[in-house]
Amino acid sequence: MSHTPPKTVADLESFVDLLKAACHDPRINVTLEKLLSMPDEKRQGLVHTWVTDMMIAGAPQNFIQAIACLMDDAIAEKAYEAIYHCKRGDH
Repeated sequence: MSHTPPKTVADLESFVDLLKAACHDPRINVTLEKLLSMPDEKRQGLVHTWVTDMMIAGAPQNFIQAIACLMDDAIAEKAYEAIYHCKRGDH
């Protein structure tokens, strides 16, 4: 039950911004690393809950879309690789 983002991830500037923020802010990096290292079903459930909570709270739509991209297993794997490289200083 994989969620497909409405656009390609490369088209979502907010998703790219999220990854950049993870490279520059250790707190965001740790949070995303914990989320992305979860088993797929657990990560998907947590992202679904997070997205629902953000929608109810009226969070910015572009941020909700960026987080929703993490439902997709392949995108989550690439995002994990990206923040791992940032942590090691490869960015």
